Amino acid sequence: MTVLPYKDKESGKKQQVADMFNNISHKYDFLNHLLSLGIDIRWRKKAIKLLKEIQPKQILDIATGTGDFAIEALKLNPDHVTGVDISEGMLNVGREKLKKRKLDDKISLTLGDSENLPFEDNKFDAIIVAFGVRNFENLEKGLAEMFRVLRPGGKVVVLEFSKPKSFPFKQLFNFYFKNILPTLGKTISKDNAAYTYLPESVRSFPDGKDFTSILDKLGFKDTVCKPLTLGISSIYTGIK
Repeated sequence: MTVLPYKDKESGKKQQVADMFNNISHKYDFLNHLLSLGIDIRWRKKAIKLLKEIQPKQILDIATGTGDFAIEALKLNPDHVTGVDISEGMLNVGREKLKKRKLDDKISLTLGDSENLPFEDNKFDAIIVAFGVRNFENLEKGLAEMFRVLRPGGKVVVLEFSKPKSFPFKQLFNFYFKNILPTLGKTISKDNAAYTYLPESVRSFPDGKDFTSILDKLGFKDTVCKPLTLGISSIYTGIK
């Protein structure tokens, strides 16, 4: 069963996810760092370091949101980073951020569908995604599109939440994720559904070997899952 942010609406997951992020875009960065206690910043840094060896010049950041992962990717000294997202609200926040930091010549943010990317085959040296693939309406279709626009020898790096498995951290994390996080998120963002959807979408996501198996099936090679912070999230990598 597909997990949806707004269960009382008839629109599909893609539209609901876009609406949800439009609704919370003004508070997204603040909540992201607050609810993860700032750990998400370290996760992004670790993920980007995994691309250092291939020195990518053209990078695509899918589900770029407000552009934090794209900004981190500039440490690789690429020629350009292209960010794509289905939420215009998130992109507008990101564009303002880039203008303030005078980075809009190095990063461009574009409205687009991750399952139907507006780019030619084999265009990018690297593709990055942070906390976005579990929001795809059709996971395999979105990953197949990433494979299509990645050049042969290029690398994909996916940062995504996963499910801790060790006692007692698993139980503590599940309590926080199910009870505390939704209450805080709802109070600050004023969106009743967004931070209930988050733990539900994580629970239904095929993490670990289940996810690398999908990457293998689609043609990616040398796929690896690297758990972070006792399994709260994982970095997945693969080569085309």
